[in-house]
Amino acid sequence: MAAPKQLSRFWEWGKNIVCVGRNYADHVREMRGALPSEPVLFLKPSSAYAPEGSPILVPAYTGNLHHELELGVVLGGRARAVPEAAAMDYVAGYALCLDMTARDVQDECKRKGLPWTLAKGFTSSCPVSAFVPKERVPDPHDLRLWLKVNGQLRQEGHTASMIFSIPYLISYVSNIMALEEGDLILTGTPEGVGPVAEKDEIQAGIDGVVSMRFRVERAQG
Repeated sequence: MAAPKQLSRFWEWGKNIVCVGRNYADHVREMRGALPSEPVLFLKPSSAYAPEGSPILVPAYTGNLHHELELGVVLGGRARAVPEAAAMDYVAGYALCLDMTARDVQDECKRKGLPWTLAKGFTSSCPVSAFVPKERVPDPHDLRLWLKVNGQLRQEGHTASMIFSIPYLISYVSNIMALEEGDLILTGTPEGVGPVAEKDEIQAGIDGVVSMRFRVERAQG
C-alpha cells in the first residue's frame, strides 16, 4: 500500500507549478513593462523543484541567470472553477520560492514572440523553502519578503503590494485549469531582481515565518 502523500514534501509529488508574472507594479516598471489587466501566467515542470539543501544549477545556455523572489501558495485539494470568495479554503500552506530566470534567453524569447520555457523551466529553476502550514500565516497579504546574495540585500518587498490577490489568482487559474493537491502557485516577484553567478550564496526569507539558503553551481553535462 502506497504511503500517504505529505504536503510537507509537496515538491516530491506535486504536479503543477503555475507562475504569475508582473504581479508587483514596481517590478513591472523595472522590467519596462505595462501593468497587466489580467494575470500573466506561465508554467514550470515539476522537475524544476530544488528543495533547500540542493544547489541552483546554472544552465549552460545562459550567461545571465537572475533571481526572482516569490511567495508560493500550496494547494490542499482539487480546485476547479473556484469562486474568489471560497478560494482560501483550498490553500494548505505556503513556501518561499525563487523563480530562477535565464534573463538573456527570456529577452530573446520576447523579441521573437516565443514562450518562456527555455528561460523559466530548466532543472532547479524553482528553489523552495520548507512548507509553511496555512495556520502559521494569518494574513498572506501582510508579509515582508527579502533576498540577499553573498550577504548583500537585493530584493525586499511586501505582499500587500500584489496587483492581483491570492484568492483572485486561485479563482482565475482554476477557471482555466484544474488544480490538484500539492500544486504550487508562484504569486510574482517584487522589484530588485538581478544576476547571480556560480559559487554565489542566496539567502531569502519571510519575516517571522521561514528562511532558506542556496548555493549556485554550474550544471554538469
